[in-house]
Amino acid sequence: MDAERAGGMSDEPAAQVADPTDPSVRELRAILGDARAIAVVGLSSDPMRESYDIAAYLQERGYRIIPVNPRETEVLGEKAYPTLRDVPEPIDVVDVFRRAEHTPEVAREAVEVGAKVLWLQSGIVSDEAYRIASEAGLDVIMGVCIRTARRRVEREAS
Repeated sequence: MDAERAGGMSDEPAAQVADPTDPSVRELRAILGDARAIAVVGLSSDPMRESYDIAAYLQERGYRIIPVNPRETEVLGEKAYPTLRDVPEPIDVVDVFRRAEHTPEVAREAVEVGAKVLWLQSGIVSDEAYRIASEAGLDVIMGVCIRTARRRVEREAS
């Protein structure tokens, strides 16, 4: 495991998340410690957008960022793809910056491409997306910022 990316995270086995809106540090550590490739759905090339800032933070921590946005060609030096189905490599986490009503289709795509985790950012919660992803065996986090979660795990490790 990449020590910088791990940030003190252990090699705990992946855990089914008990409460997707309030994951434990142990659950976050398992998910973020195992992740290498994070597809960011709705990632913008505008440095003033939160999606850009959070993806840059994750990239600085050693994660491979895969931009997914049909209106972009490249973000943070990485080729952008119109959909998850177009990504030619394995995806560990699908981090979503789209309105809740768009997340069920993203969940279906995440299942189709074999992602391990569906992560809906702060303020995004969808029972339908949760059902689609969890019934297919994905871990699901909803309404939680992935950067805040990563920082929480780092604090607990120190």
